[in-house]
Amino acid sequence: MSNTDFALAVEDLTVSFDGFKAIDKLTLYIDRNELRVIIGPNGAGKTTLLDLICGKTKASGGSIKFKNTELTRMAEHKRVRLGIGRKFQTPSIYENLSVFQNLEVSYPAGRSVFGALAFQCTEAVKAKVQEVATDVRLADRLDTEAGLLSHGQKQWLEIGMLLMQEPELLMLDEPIAGMSARERELTAELLQRICTDRAVIVIEHDMEFVKQIAHKVTVMHQGKILAEGPMDKVQADERVIDVYLGH
Repeated sequence: MSNTDFALAVEDLTVSFDGFKAIDKLTLYIDRNELRVIIGPNGAGKTTLLDLICGKTKASGGSIKFKNTELTRMAEHKRVRLGIGRKFQTPSIYENLSVFQNLEVSYPAGRSVFGALAFQCTEAVKAKVQEVATDVRLADRLDTEAGLLSHGQKQWLEIGMLLMQEPELLMLDEPIAGMSARERELTAELLQRICTDRAVIVIEHDMEFVKQIAHKVTVMHQGKILAEGPMDKVQADERVIDVYLGH
Protein backbone atom coordinates (compact mmCIF):
# COMPACT_ATOMS: atom_id res chain seq x y z
CA MET A 1 0.00 0.00 0.00
CA SER A 2 1.55 3.31 -0.98
CA ASN A 3 1.32 6.35 1.26
CA THR A 4 -1.08 7.98 -1.18
CA ASP A 5 -3.75 5.44 -0.23
CA PHE A 6 -3.93 6.61 3.37
CA ALA A 7 -6.16 9.40 4.67
CA LEU A 8 -3.31 10.35 7.00
CA ALA A 9 0.39 9.45 6.91
CA VAL A 10 2.47 10.73 9.84
CA GLU A 11 6.18 9.97 9.57
CA ASP A 12 9.03 10.63 12.04
CA LEU A 13 6.97 13.35 13.68
CA THR A 14 8.75 15.14 16.51
CA VAL A 15 7.91 18.12 18.68
CA SER A 16 10.07 19.41 21.50
CA PHE A 17 9.05 21.84 24.21
CA ASP A 18 12.17 23.24 25.93
CA GLY A 19 14.21 20.18 24.99
CA PHE A 20 11.52 17.75 26.16
CA LYS A 21 10.30 15.57 23.28
CA ALA A 22 6.53 15.48 23.70
CA ILE A 23 6.29 13.52 20.43
CA ASP A 24 9.36 11.52 19.50
CA LYS A 25 9.83 10.28 15.88
CA LEU A 26 6.27 9.03 15.69
CA THR A 27 4.96 7.22 12.58
CA LEU A 28 1.27 6.49 12.10
CA TYR A 29 -0.88 5.56 9.08
CA ILE A 30 -4.65 5.85 9.02
CA ASP A 31 -6.90 4.42 6.31
CA ARG A 32 -9.67 6.38 4.62
CA ASN A 33 -12.63 4.67 6.31
CA GLU A 34 -10.96 3.81 9.58
CA LEU A 35 -11.98 4.50 13.16
CA ARG A 36 -8.71 4.59 15.10
CA VAL A 37 -8.62 4.96 18.87
CA ILE A 38 -5.51 6.31 20.58
CA ILE A 39 -5.02 5.31 24.19
CA GLY A 40 -2.22 5.70 26.71
CA PRO A 41 -1.38 7.20 30.10
CA ASN A 42 -1.65 10.93 30.77
CA GLY A 43 1.33 12.76 29.34
CA ALA A 44 1.81 10.17 26.57
CA GLY A 45 1.38 12.90 23.95
CA LYS A 46 -2.10 11.97 22.65
CA THR A 47 -3.60 15.48 22.64
CA THR A 48 -0.31 16.96 21.39
CA LEU A 49 -0.50 14.60 18.40
CA LEU A 50 -3.97 15.95 17.51
CA ASP A 51 -2.66 19.51 18.03
CA LEU A 52 0.09 18.80 15.49
CA ILE A 53 -2.31 17.32 12.94
CA CYS A 54 -4.75 20.24 13.14
CA GLY A 55 -2.00 22.87 13.24
CA LYS A 56 -2.51 24.22 16.76
CA THR A 57 1.11 23.19 17.50
CA LYS A 58 3.98 23.33 14.99
CA ALA A 59 6.13 20.24 14.47
CA SER A 60 9.89 20.39 15.13
CA GLY A 61 10.53 17.67 12.55
CA GLY A 62 8.96 14.96 10.43
CA SER A 63 6.02 14.90 8.06
CA ILE A 64 2.21 14.91 8.27
CA LYS A 65 0.50 14.14 4.98
CA PHE A 66 -3.28 14.34 4.62
CA LYS A 67 -4.57 12.91 1.32
CA ASN A 68 -0.95 13.19 0.20
CA THR A 69 -0.69 16.94 0.95
CA GLU A 70 2.08 17.98 3.35
CA LEU A 71 0.58 19.82 6.34
CA THR A 72 3.50 20.70 8.58
CA ARG A 73 3.89 24.26 7.25
CA MET A 74 0.20 24.85 6.55
CA ALA A 75 -1.92 27.30 8.58
CA GLU A 76 -4.64 25.86 10.83
CA HIS A 77 -7.60 27.35 8.87
CA LYS A 78 -6.25 25.95 5.60
CA ARG A 79 -6.17 22.48 7.15
CA VAL A 80 -9.85 22.88 8.06
CA ARG A 81 -10.64 23.79 4.43
CA LEU A 82 -8.72 20.75 3.28
CA GLY A 83 -11.11 18.58 5.31
CA ILE A 84 -9.76 18.19 8.85
CA GLY A 85 -12.21 18.61 11.73
CA ARG A 86 -11.27 18.63 15.41
CA LYS A 87 -13.41 18.49 18.52
CA PHE A 88 -11.81 19.47 21.81
CA GLN A 89 -12.75 18.16 25.24
CA THR A 90 -15.11 21.02 26.11
CA PRO A 91 -17.93 21.59 23.63
CA SER A 92 -17.83 24.96 21.87
CA ILE A 93 -21.39 25.50 20.72
CA TYR A 94 -23.44 28.69 20.56
CA GLU A 95 -25.57 28.15 23.69
CA ASN A 96 -28.13 30.84 22.84
CA LEU A 97 -28.74 29.70 19.26
CA SER A 98 -31.04 26.83 18.32
CA VAL A 99 -29.67 23.45 17.25
CA PHE A 100 -30.67 24.33 13.67
CA GLN A 101 -28.78 27.65 13.81
CA ASN A 102 -25.68 26.01 15.30
CA LEU A 103 -25.57 23.59 12.39
CA GLU A 104 -26.42 26.27 9.86
CA VAL A 105 -23.55 28.59 10.88
CA SER A 106 -21.18 25.64 10.60
CA TYR A 107 -21.96 25.21 6.90
CA PRO A 108 -18.78 26.12 4.97
CA ALA A 109 -20.31 29.18 3.27
CA GLY A 110 -21.25 30.60 6.66
CA ARG A 111 -17.97 29.84 8.42
CA SER A 112 -18.08 32.87 10.69
CA VAL A 113 -21.13 34.24 12.47
CA PHE A 114 -20.65 37.46 10.45
CA GLY A 115 -20.45 35.54 7.20
CA ALA A 116 -23.62 33.78 8.30
CA LEU A 117 -25.62 37.00 8.55
CA ALA A 118 -25.15 37.70 4.85
CA PHE A 119 -25.55 34.05 4.00
CA GLN A 120 -28.85 32.76 2.56
CA CYS A 121 -30.22 29.59 4.07
CA THR A 122 -30.87 27.71 0.85
CA GLU A 123 -32.69 24.41 0.37
CA ALA A 124 -29.28 22.72 0.08
CA VAL A 125 -28.28 24.01 3.51
CA LYS A 126 -31.62 22.96 5.03
CA ALA A 127 -31.23 19.48 3.56
CA LYS A 128 -27.69 19.21 4.92
CA VAL A 129 -28.79 20.36 8.39
CA GLN A 130 -31.58 17.78 8.36
CA GLU A 131 -29.22 14.99 7.28
CA VAL A 132 -26.58 15.84 9.91
CA ALA A 133 -29.17 16.36 12.67
CA THR A 134 -30.53 12.89 11.91
CA ASP A 135 -26.99 11.47 12.03
CA VAL A 136 -26.32 12.95 15.47
CA ARG A 137 -29.80 12.11 16.86
CA LEU A 138 -30.96 15.72 17.14
CA ALA A 139 -33.53 15.81 14.31
CA ASP A 140 -36.36 16.32 16.83
CA ARG A 141 -34.43 19.06 18.65
CA LEU A 142 -33.79 21.50 15.78
CA ASP A 143 -35.75 24.33 17.43
CA THR A 144 -34.30 23.74 20.90
CA GLU A 145 -31.88 26.33 22.26
CA ALA A 146 -28.49 24.58 22.40
CA GLY A 147 -27.93 25.61 26.04
CA LEU A 148 -30.93 23.49 27.06
CA LEU A 149 -29.55 20.23 25.65
CA SER A 150 -28.19 17.49 27.90
CA HIS A 151 -24.41 17.18 28.21
CA GLY A 152 -24.36 14.26 25.76
CA GLN A 153 -26.56 16.08 23.24
CA LYS A 154 -24.21 19.09 23.35
CA GLN A 155 -21.34 16.77 22.48
CA TRP A 156 -23.37 15.35 19.57
CA LEU A 157 -24.26 18.82 18.39
CA GLU A 158 -20.61 19.73 18.27
CA ILE A 159 -19.83 16.59 16.27
CA GLY A 160 -22.71 17.64 13.99
CA MET A 161 -21.19 21.11 13.56
CA LEU A 162 -18.00 19.44 12.34
CA LEU A 163 -19.94 17.06 10.06
CA MET A 164 -21.58 20.08 8.37
CA GLN A 165 -18.12 20.82 6.97
CA GLU A 166 -17.88 17.30 5.51
CA PRO A 167 -14.43 16.58 6.95
CA GLU A 168 -12.51 13.61 5.60
CA LEU A 169 -10.61 13.34 8.87
CA LEU A 170 -12.45 13.89 12.15
CA MET A 171 -10.55 14.00 15.46
CA LEU A 172 -12.34 13.69 18.79
CA ASP A 173 -10.72 14.14 22.20
CA GLU A 174 -12.51 12.09 24.90
CA PRO A 175 -15.98 12.42 23.33
CA ILE A 176 -17.84 10.46 26.04
CA ALA A 177 -16.44 12.22 29.13
CA GLY A 178 -19.34 12.96 31.48
CA MET A 179 -21.94 11.02 29.48
CA SER A 180 -24.57 8.65 30.85
CA ALA A 181 -24.31 4.93 30.00
CA ARG A 182 -27.10 5.25 27.41
CA GLU A 183 -25.44 8.30 25.81
CA ARG A 184 -22.18 6.34 25.57
CA GLU A 185 -23.95 3.52 23.72
CA LEU A 186 -25.56 5.98 21.33
CA THR A 187 -22.23 7.73 20.79
CA ALA A 188 -20.60 4.41 19.92
CA GLU A 189 -23.31 3.85 17.29
CA LEU A 190 -22.91 7.41 16.04
CA LEU A 191 -19.14 7.06 15.58
CA GLN A 192 -19.55 3.76 13.76
CA ARG A 193 -22.04 5.43 11.39
CA ILE A 194 -19.93 8.48 10.60
CA CYS A 195 -16.69 6.67 9.79
CA THR A 196 -18.13 5.07 6.67
CA ASP A 197 -16.83 7.80 4.35
CA ARG A 198 -14.12 9.41 6.44
CA ALA A 199 -11.29 8.61 8.82
CA VAL A 200 -12.00 9.19 12.51
CA ILE A 201 -9.39 9.41 15.30
CA VAL A 202 -10.65 9.19 18.88
CA ILE A 203 -8.66 9.68 22.10
CA GLU A 204 -10.35 7.78 24.89
CA HIS A 205 -9.71 6.30 28.35
CA ASP A 206 -12.82 4.16 28.71
CA MET A 207 -11.71 0.68 27.64
CA GLU A 208 -15.23 -0.74 27.28
CA PHE A 209 -16.04 2.08 24.88
CA VAL A 210 -12.76 1.59 23.00
CA LYS A 211 -13.65 -2.09 22.54
CA GLN A 212 -17.02 -1.15 21.08
CA ILE A 213 -15.78 1.31 18.50
CA ALA A 214 -12.14 0.75 17.52
CA HIS A 215 -11.14 -0.78 14.21
CA LYS A 216 -7.57 -0.50 15.44
CA VAL A 217 -5.99 0.80 18.65
CA THR A 218 -2.73 2.75 18.94
CA VAL A 219 -1.12 2.85 22.38
CA MET A 220 1.11 5.85 23.03
CA HIS A 221 3.69 6.17 25.78
CA GLN A 222 6.20 8.99 26.28
CA GLY A 223 5.61 10.46 22.81
CA LYS A 224 6.14 7.16 21.01
CA ILE A 225 3.92 4.32 19.82
CA LEU A 226 4.15 1.39 22.21
CA ALA A 227 1.77 -0.99 20.42
CA GLU A 228 -0.80 -1.00 17.66
CA GLY A 229 -3.45 -3.37 16.36
CA PRO A 230 -6.88 -4.80 17.19
CA MET A 231 -8.03 -4.24 20.79
CA ASP A 232 -7.62 -7.88 21.90
CA LYS A 233 -4.04 -7.98 20.65
CA VAL A 234 -3.16 -4.68 22.32
CA GLN A 235 -4.86 -5.70 25.58
CA ALA A 236 -2.77 -8.86 25.76
CA ASP A 237 0.53 -7.01 25.16
CA GLU A 238 2.70 -7.23 28.27
CA ARG A 239 4.20 -3.76 27.75
CA VAL A 240 0.76 -2.18 27.46
CA ILE A 241 -0.45 -3.91 30.62
CA ASP A 242 2.69 -2.73 32.33
CA VAL A 243 2.58 0.98 31.45
CA TYR A 244 -1.14 1.55 31.08
CA LEU A 245 -3.81 -1.08 31.59
CA GLY A 246 -2.28 -2.41 34.80
CA HIS A 247 -2.89 0.89 36.62
